[in-house]
Amino acid sequence: MSSFQKPDHDELAGTEQPFVAHLMELRDRLLRAVIAIAVCFGVLCFYPGPGQLYDWLAAPLVANLPEGTKMIATNVIAPFFVPIKITMLAGFMLSLPIVLYQAWAFVAPGLYSHEKRLVMPLVLSSTLLFFGGVAFCYFFVFGQVFAFIQSFAPKSITAAPDIEAYLGFVMNMFIAFGAAFEVPVVVVVLARMGIVSVEKLREWRGYFIVLAFVIAAIITPPDIVSQLALAIPMCLLYEVGLFAAKYFVKHTQAPEDAEDQSSSEAR
Repeated sequence: MSSFQKPDHDELAGTEQPFVAHLMELRDRLLRAVIAIAVCFGVLCFYPGPGQLYDWLAAPLVANLPEGTKMIATNVIAPFFVPIKITMLAGFMLSLPIVLYQAWAFVAPGLYSHEKRLVMPLVLSSTLLFFGGVAFCYFFVFGQVFAFIQSFAPKSITAAPDIEAYLGFVMNMFIAFGAAFEVPVVVVVLARMGIVSVEKLREWRGYFIVLAFVIAAIITPPDIVSQLALAIPMCLLYEVGLFAAKYFVKHTQAPEDAEDQSSSEAR
């Protein structure tokens, strides 16, 4: 049976719902996700509090500033709004598993069993990889980058970074490293959808290494430390993606595709 033909028995037959029912379910799922974000935001406002969250976020930079130097706020309302923004971001990240579960629960009834075996692991792995990229950036990259930058600062300059500018820098770096750590997921999806074979991806390994260093040079500060800290993990994660792609392609095939592959191997 061709991979483009439907099986004799469609396991989704009889599960169709009216369009209005889909809209109502979507509304309920979105409402639950918003409530989860709001609850996490409210809890973080009480403990540890917006001010403490910003102090934690600023700790890698403050640790590398000259002794007695603090960050400044050039906007009158910045000392209030910047910590609130960080608390909202932290609340969203804390509630992300619930948000992703609501998205998964909405689309799962319309997926075949072999598709569910692919989607759920990808959702979980992409979430963990994104958090891993953010954590790697905060605990390792920030300390190295700020120490490197301060070592070049002239003695006649007193560094006093603005809190809004720092928040923008942190957000850009978090997004860059979080997205870069999604390389294995991209590799698996490309291979599983049949866009590129695993063998071809292995052949393109050298091109990807060059691409990783180009991307690192574009989206990170102009220092060798942050560029290497982004490019090297991307290259390593590409190898992880190649290994995972081979497993996913084999274990998430449709039943008819698996039968065709077995019969072709038997011949």
